[in-house]
Amino acid sequence: MTAVTIQDIVYTTSHEPALAGRLYRPAASGPVPLLVDIHGGAWNKGDRLNNHVMHHYLAEHGIATFALDFRLAPTTQYPGAVRDVNQGIRWVKAHAEELGTRADWVGGLGTSSGGHLLMLNTLIPDHADHAMPDAGADAKVNYAVVCWGILDPLARYRMAQEKNLTQLISAHHDFWPDEDAMTRANPQLILERGEHAHLPPAMIIQGIGDQNVEHARADLFADAYSKAGGEIAVHKFDDVHMFVTSTPNTDNSRQALERIRDFVLSQTTRAH
Repeated sequence: MTAVTIQDIVYTTSHEPALAGRLYRPAASGPVPLLVDIHGGAWNKGDRLNNHVMHHYLAEHGIATFALDFRLAPTTQYPGAVRDVNQGIRWVKAHAEELGTRADWVGGLGTSSGGHLLMLNTLIPDHADHAMPDAGADAKVNYAVVCWGILDPLARYRMAQEKNLTQLISAHHDFWPDEDAMTRANPQLILERGEHAHLPPAMIIQGIGDQNVEHARADLFADAYSKAGGEIAVHKFDDVHMFVTSTPNTDNSRQALERIRDFVLSQTTRAH
């Protein structure tokens, strides 16, 4: 395995306090692929350390990650976190050489609600509601990995209401001003409405036993992505929400990490 260096770096001082990312970089003499990581936490909790298990594994296998902190609900509602992610991606691409990568090797990794934030920026990276003009580069990721992601927040909200999942309902109320916003900033519906501007190669990791995200949503999203002209693969595992980070040593988790690793490295090869 490759040795890993870890460094915290501020990526924006546009807000108080400043927002930082954590760089996990493999020891390498040249550039390596890099994933901008967007953590989950129902839009209202968590930080750049959430997915450290994944970051260490990927860095040990030659893939860097830059895990973002961003503003959280309820202090900051939509679209604040989307703008932070947009700015973070732009900052990484503008500083690619310093971070040990190339702008055309930068992809995205989003888990749970972070999958929503990532895919929203993936599909419409220059949308006026989200784009930060001062970041020095565009916000297009070259490939995207979504793990147990909320790809249709309106459908997830309605599922939570039907099942009386009070914590999930509260999380939606904290982040979203109303159902109209859930409809507008909805990756699934953006595809169905034909509003997408960017469709890089993508991959979804999803647990069949996920109680927070209906696993069929991954298939519905992949179908819409493919019909729109995108290339996407769905890998399902007989497991629960966040299984890779909660039980990283199981066969399912190891296989999921291997799928992510192989996908990222294949995209980097294509970018040569």
